[in-house]
Amino acid sequence: MAEAMAEAMAEAVAKAPCTEPPAWSAVPWSARMIATAGGVGFFRPAPGTWGSLVAALAGGLWLSYAPTTIVTWGLAAGVLLATAAGIWASGVCTTVTGIEDPSPVVIDEVAGVWATLLLVPPTVGVASPVSVSIVAFLLFRVFDIVKPWPISALERLPRGWGVMADDLAAGLLAGIIAGALFR
Repeated sequence: MAEAMAEAMAEAVAKAPCTEPPAWSAVPWSARMIATAGGVGFFRPAPGTWGSLVAALAGGLWLSYAPTTIVTWGLAAGVLLATAAGIWASGVCTTVTGIEDPSPVVIDEVAGVWATLLLVPPTVGVASPVSVSIVAFLLFRVFDIVKPWPISALERLPRGWGVMADDLAAGLLAGIIAGALFR
């Protein structure tokens, strides 16, 4: 199963549409892999939904198998790592393509979903990883799509900062609600 998914991702990256000038092939490989979450951002339709789904699945696996004592630390580390790498990678993508928030960039969704999961009590997440992951995914997507103020204002930050900041804010707002639902 994992091998088939890896092959599908590799094929999606190889066949990525290059309709946005300049072509995605001009984006350095490392930035492209980070920004697109290993190529998931090239899945169609709705790459943001695919990126959020992959993040929710990875988060659900973390909740299922990590010891309760390190669940929060692991999620926090994931959010920080995805955010730092995402600011750099999405900044490179916006500079090379000339597009403010290219649709294949989904590392921001990954960081946002994990931020949502971070605010759910770890004992609840470990006890009900599937339910928590589904709720986190749904709440995050609502706030990511609707982008109420002040989330929408964060998009105006330059390059990678704007790409990442609005999704992190959506994740935090979704996390506050998810955390309250699961208390």
